[in-house]
Amino acid sequence: MNNVVLEFEKPIVELENKLLELRSQNIAGSELAQEIEELEKKRQRTINKIFGNLTRWQRVQLARHPQRPYSLDYINYLSPDFLELHGDRFFADDPSIVCGIGTIEGKRVMYLGQQKGRNTNDNLHRNFGMMRPEGYRKALRVMKLAEKFNVPIISLIDTMGAFPGLGAEERGQGEAIARNLFEMSQITVPILIIVIGEGASGGALGIGVGDRFLMLENTWFSVISPEGCASILWRDAAKAPEAADAMKVTSADLLDMGICDRVINEPLGGAHRDHKGMCEILKNEILIELTELELLSTDDLLEHRFDRLSNIGNYSESK
Repeated sequence: MNNVVLEFEKPIVELENKLLELRSQNIAGSELAQEIEELEKKRQRTINKIFGNLTRWQRVQLARHPQRPYSLDYINYLSPDFLELHGDRFFADDPSIVCGIGTIEGKRVMYLGQQKGRNTNDNLHRNFGMMRPEGYRKALRVMKLAEKFNVPIISLIDTMGAFPGLGAEERGQGEAIARNLFEMSQITVPILIIVIGEGASGGALGIGVGDRFLMLENTWFSVISPEGCASILWRDAAKAPEAADAMKVTSADLLDMGICDRVINEPLGGAHRDHKGMCEILKNEILIELTELELLSTDDLLEHRFDRLSNIGNYSESK
């Protein structure tokens, strides 16, 4: 797969290419070493400057970066013993979501992860990470299995939305999502929700109800995509950057609104530039969260979950 460079990343890539060129010359000398050192410092300053002042739309672009780690990248790194479970036992298996069991540092966990593809064929197989009803029903089947064996659940969100096709509607897309919302509010084991990329509409919400809601730094979560919003409000998808600002879709925005519980910092330059570093960061955060959640009794867990959900959207009226 060719490297994808976003417009605002180009100054960084130009410096990195120049560094590679200098290092490949294999010429000894203090002058060359000094030039490389100065260029490295300039690269670091450029990264700090660009990624310290990202717009909302730029973060949306980073969340969609095709070289960003996807669910299986995280799952296979965190749990090399991962065993995937297939099928909803009603209609079919939906490859747009990966479900299964594994261990992290000896802790058993059940994974749900929306999965995109790295190339055209893979994306067609994964349906671009857009789940059908059988995907939500597969996820629910696996969550009920986790509940039966007292295994905490980790849900990784990364989708443009639920699949809007005719077949999906015929098989009960809306009911499948609603059923998951209902069931996830009552499941008696800890549920950790992590947005690792895009989180759009009911497609994300269908596996997004839990005890803790975390977002990676360069991710977004909203009722509709910026392009969809712009098409409705201005009849012009090109106004997506303005829509992203208006909707406040980033992890920092969601934290301010009380929907996101915590933002997980990414390696400098974004998760797509350091997969291993991002996986290690996520591993530590997951272990911290699971340790805290496992201290709660079942009654306390469900009470805190209910309170958390009830407090979203609270407001007061001024006289």
